[in-house]
Amino acid sequence: MTDVRRLTQEFLAAHPPATTERLDFLRARFDAGLAWVHFPEGLGGLGAPRSLQAVVDAELEAAGAPDNDPRRIGIGLGMAAPTILAYGTEEQKRQYLRPLWTGEEVWCQLFSEPGAGSDLAALGTRAVREGDEWVVNGQKVWTSSAHVARWAILIARTDPDVPKHAGITYFVCDMTDPGVEVRPLRQITGEAEFNEVFLTGVRIPDSRRLGAVGDGWRVAQTTLNNERVAIGGMRLPREGGMIGPLARTWRERPELRTHDLHQRLLKLWVDAEVARLTGERLRQQLVAGQPGPEGAGMKLGFARLNQEISGLEVELRGEEGLLYDDWTMRRPDKVDFTGRDAGYRYLRSKGNSIEGGTSEVLLNIVAERVLGLPAEPRTDKDVAWKDLAR
Repeated sequence: MTDVRRLTQEFLAAHPPATTERLDFLRARFDAGLAWVHFPEGLGGLGAPRSLQAVVDAELEAAGAPDNDPRRIGIGLGMAAPTILAYGTEEQKRQYLRPLWTGEEVWCQLFSEPGAGSDLAALGTRAVREGDEWVVNGQKVWTSSAHVARWAILIARTDPDVPKHAGITYFVCDMTDPGVEVRPLRQITGEAEFNEVFLTGVRIPDSRRLGAVGDGWRVAQTTLNNERVAIGGMRLPREGGMIGPLARTWRERPELRTHDLHQRLLKLWVDAEVARLTGERLRQQLVAGQPGPEGAGMKLGFARLNQEISGLEVELRGEEGLLYDDWTMRRPDKVDFTGRDAGYRYLRSKGNSIEGGTSEVLLNIVAERVLGLPAEPRTDKDVAWKDLAR
C-alpha cells in the first residue's frame, strides 16, 4: 500500500492538477498505471491488487484531481473494458483501453433486440463472413448512449444451424460506420437517453472480433456479470444514492413527517446501508477473480431499493412530489439519479428492474447459480436457432 501511495504522490508532484490540462492529466494517469491498478502494466495498471485502487483514488481526490466522468462512460468502464481485457488481442487492448478510460471515446452496448430482450440468446441480428469482414444486418434496442458513442460491443448470430447459445459471435462495432443508424427512444421521463439502432450492411473487420467465432455467449457473460456489478455494486458513501435526497428532505422538512412514514424511512435506510456494506464485501471478493452470479443479487436489491425509496420520497412530499420540471425530449449523455427532482427519480427508477437484466431473469440466476436450486425446464436448449418458433 505504501508503494502505491508513494507512486500516486510522485505522480501528483509531476502533474499538479491545478496546472495540468484535464485530458493531459487523465492520459498521464493511465500511462502511470493509476487508472485501474489491477490491470497489467502498460494497460492502465500496475498488476497490483484491486483493493489498492481505493488508496489511489483517495489520494487523487484529496489533491483535487479531475476524474474521468464515470457516469458518462460507465458502459465503457464497467462492461467493455473488462471484456476487452479478458478476450481482446494485445493490439485491441492497446487501441481501445486508453481512450475508453480517459473518456475520449464513449462506448455503448448492442445486445438487446425487439424479439430478444430477456431471452438474449434468441437474438436474430446476423453477421455473415465475407473474406476478412463480417456483414451485419439487424436491429438493437434500449441502447444507452448510442447517440454519443464512438464504439459499441455487439453480439450477432453467425451460425443459425446450431442451438441459440452456440451460434453467437462478439464484435466491436464502429458507430460511425456506414449502415449504422441511431434513433431516439423517448422514455417515461420525457427524455431519450437510450435508442434503437439499425444495422444495415455494416462491415466489421474480423480484427474487431472478441473471442472465437461462435463463442460470443461465453464472452457476453463476462460483460453481463460486470454490468450487474457496475449497476448494483457501485461504491457509495453512507447515505449515497437514492436514500440521500430522501433523508435530507426528512431532516429539512419537519412539517412533512408522520409516524408511519418515519417507520418506513427507517426500514429503507437500514436496507440501503445493508446493500452498501454488501457491495463492499462483493468488491472484496472481486479481488480474487472475475465477478460471478452474486452481482445479480446486488442488482436485484438496487432496483427494488431505488423504486421503494423514490416512491416514499414522492409520498412524503405529497402534491409537490408529483411535480416534474422538464418534459422536453432531451438527449442526455449520462444518467443522474440524484441531481434531479423527486418526480424524475420516481419515474426513472422504473427502468432499474429492466436494464442490466430484468429482475425476473436475475431471480432465476440467483436461484440456480447462487442457491443451487433446480433449473427451470428449457425445451429449446438443444434446438437449432433456425428451427425455433418466433
